[in-house]
Amino acid sequence: MPTQLPSLSVFFPCHNEVGNLERLVASARETLPRVADQWEVIVVDDGSTDGTGPLADRLAADDPCVRVVHHPHNRGYGAALQSGFAAARYDYVFFTDGDGQFDLAEIALLLPLLDQADLALGYRLRRADPAHRLLYAWCYKLLIRAILGLKVRDLDCAFKLLPRRLLESVTLTSNGALISAELLLKAQRAGFTWAQVGVHHYPRISGQQSGGDLRVILRMFRELWQLRQEGSNTISRREE
Repeated sequence: MPTQLPSLSVFFPCHNEVGNLERLVASARETLPRVADQWEVIVVDDGSTDGTGPLADRLAADDPCVRVVHHPHNRGYGAALQSGFAAARYDYVFFTDGDGQFDLAEIALLLPLLDQADLALGYRLRRADPAHRLLYAWCYKLLIRAILGLKVRDLDCAFKLLPRRLLESVTLTSNGALISAELLLKAQRAGFTWAQVGVHHYPRISGQQSGGDLRVILRMFRELWQLRQEGSNTISRREE
């Protein structure tokens, strides 16, 4: 059972999270020495307009283990994750959202799962979100299972630990909310396995959620269709 990783990159996709970021980075700096010999923190500022970017730069200036990736404009959640994956330098990569709704100390719960699987995925024991977002999440889970056949307890739980070699084995294209489904579907197709463990989820303290935005939902449907077509084309080529 691993209790310490050789090296770990942790990143936070952030869009207008100025009220959460400093607390989140402080929590990472306290937690990561207990779970990794070498570590780094990467803040992905996805075109924030509330001061998140300048705050991230100040935090990075104070600690060489903290780095920042800036998007000049808001590109979407999937694009922020892709930038974080591309910037990560170490053997394992962990990400969680910049809203601070998870306890980073619970990264330690993921490490034992690496004895039995390639990826360690958290699922929310009790999701601390408004009722309408819980309804969206339930419908989305059923949709992904029906269309992609992907069975994960909490698909979009932003508490995932994965090996860097997975990122070197797959190509991700989603710029929106479908990114987690694309990541796990392509990991499954490439022969990677995962195990899951429950983690706690807390109410948002500052900032606003954007997952229910109509543009986010429409982009998700477009990317879902594209991913479904990509899978169908792959199967057709194999059968030829």
